[in-house]
Amino acid sequence: MLVGYMRVSSELNDKQNTNLQLDALLRAGVDRRNIFEDYISGSKDNRPGLTKALEFLEEGDTLIVWKLDRLGRSLAHLIETINALKEKNIAFKSITEGMDTSTSSGELMFHIFGALAQFERSLIKERVNAGLAAAKKRGRVGGRPRAISEEKLSSICEALDNGMSKAFVCRTFGVKRSTLIDTLNRIGYGALE
Repeated sequence: MLVGYMRVSSELNDKQNTNLQLDALLRAGVDRRNIFEDYISGSKDNRPGLTKALEFLEEGDTLIVWKLDRLGRSLAHLIETINALKEKNIAFKSITEGMDTSTSSGELMFHIFGALAQFERSLIKERVNAGLAAAKKRGRVGGRPRAISEEKLSSICEALDNGMSKAFVCRTFGVKRSTLIDTLNRIGYGALE
């Protein structure tokens, strides 16, 4: 059985409707009663129409979409979804891209997409690591800046060593109590006692 899925970003936007997708799915042979739809951004995890379509599909069926981007939030999500279908012996077809996992050429195309997704993840990781290394070489450290400077922290520790209470230190140095506690824990101040 052929099962169709269509999605547009918003129900409120008159510029977007499912007519183009609906016509393409009907031309592909999908029965109107077997078409599921969502009016929601593709980046959202919760897509009730897609969930219903996936629950409706049975072994031997084919899920058809107008374009790949209607199904997946990202290339990785698309591949994950198609792999889940494949495990249940359900084929996938995208009309615009001509991908059909029930054919050997469609299966090849799907594997190429998977390899591209893995390559993309590797490139991103490589660029991030190279950027961090370059910044470190220039003396820049990533992450959030310290809430208490080293000089101020030295004075705070000296005040605490001389018996000043944490509440008084917070008022005197203008530091929030939670910031003081976190900073002292980070440097292991309490562990020294």
